[in-house]
Amino acid sequence: MKTLIIDRFEGVYAICEDKDKKFFAIEASELPQNVREGDVLEINDDGTLSVNAEKTAERRNKILKKQNALWES
Repeated sequence: MKTLIIDRFEGVYAICEDKDKKFFAIEASELPQNVREGDVLEINDDGTLSVNAEKTAERRNKILKKQNALWES
């Protein structure tokens, strides 16, 4: 299973990044509905894409804590 993070949307493509900092363009029509920038996508062995809600929430909380720490300084 491969994990990608949705970095941004450009036109009909979602630009996704893997753990090695490599970028991939995936057509938005191939993604699960209601995905957003920052969502953690998993590509299963059969090629299906799904959002890992737990990893996405963990990632968003980690980023929020970093942002809050910047404002508290």
